[in-house]
Amino acid sequence: MRWVRWAVMLAAFLTVAGGATVSPDTPSRTELERADLSGAPGMEVISSISVYTIGAELPRHFHHGVETGYVLAGALVQYPGKPPVMLETGTAMLNLRDAPHGGLKVVGAGPLKLFTVHVVDKGKPLYEWVN
Repeated sequence: MRWVRWAVMLAAFLTVAGGATVSPDTPSRTELERADLSGAPGMEVISSISVYTIGAELPRHFHHGVETGYVLAGALVQYPGKPPVMLETGTAMLNLRDAPHGGLKVVGAGPLKLFTVHVVDKGKPLYEWVN
């Protein structure tokens, strides 16, 4: 849990410090920092904050590496054909390489806010959309 608190504080600092950029892959994601992964040629680490407003959808996708994250502000979400579920504030996430995930819609009264860290293959798209 310490790493999560540290990561959230780092994300807040980088956002305030002006290091953030809006990402071209999805308008809901603001990239905070990107760096080569030392000791692992061809890999990079990317930290981001994503905010999905009410009615926004996060399509199914996968990454060319590992994604871990933390729910900064929870929301009621719905997956196709399923009843709505609450994605609670404080929930940790881990998605393995090439594992499809996402495919949800924010249906609650407030937005969903996530802090994510990706350790991925450098030069490949961060998101690969799945039909």
